[in-house]
Amino acid sequence: MTAPPARMPVLFVGHGSPMNALQDNSLTRAWTVLGRRLPRPRAVLAVSAHWETKGTLITAAERPRTIHDFYNFPPELYAIDYPAPGDPALARRIETLLAPHARADLDGWGLDHGVWSVLKFLYPAADIPVVALSMDLRLDTAGHYAVGRALRVLRDEGVLIVGSGNIVHNLRLFDRQATQGLDWAVRFNHAVKAAVTRGDHDAVARYAALPDAPLAVPEPEHYHPLLYVLGAQHPGEAIEVVTDEVLGSLSMTGFLIGEPAV
Repeated sequence: MTAPPARMPVLFVGHGSPMNALQDNSLTRAWTVLGRRLPRPRAVLAVSAHWETKGTLITAAERPRTIHDFYNFPPELYAIDYPAPGDPALARRIETLLAPHARADLDGWGLDHGVWSVLKFLYPAADIPVVALSMDLRLDTAGHYAVGRALRVLRDEGVLIVGSGNIVHNLRLFDRQATQGLDWAVRFNHAVKAAVTRGDHDAVARYAALPDAPLAVPEPEHYHPLLYVLGAQHPGEAIEVVTDEVLGSLSMTGFLIGEPAV
């Protein structure tokens, strides 16, 4: 097996609907291409919008289960299994890095659709260990960013940190037939994308000050994974926009940060 590179990049993905897991579209094709470009990690650490807890938990099971955390979707979606192994040793390492505010979760959670619906395209063989990290409900944006900063050292240990959410996420206003973004969604997505690409982490963390924030981020759970990714960024690292699409009230924008993909 090829040794992992000296420093892994870090990735934010706009995961959108779980239906992407069944589809061949611009987003899933981009993830497939990205998976071929990325250096092979020894493990993936995933921060998903769909796992919030009081305190920070880390999956530590040898075989994390595939969680179908959605309702009224086609049976084919519930039949998907992503049997990636876990990495208990990495879970313990993360527990140490975040002590005393994190603890291992042995069998309570697994890989939700914010994780597996993306990884099935990045790493379809499901042969790379995956550990998931929950987001502490009690943290503000600075707190989420600080957790990402504490985890940054893992990039030098062959770990690919993946944040999975959406910059714009308003399901109450979502139209399944939308082929382009609503004006306010496009504006907010552009403002945050501009802040990310110019390295203005403070502006990203203070997203609530943007005019369209109440519509774009009515609840923050899909926005917060971006803060973990930016926290793990080193100053001056390259940033590539790998997906950039707004459909109605959802943004699928994604970023690759760090060393150029191979």
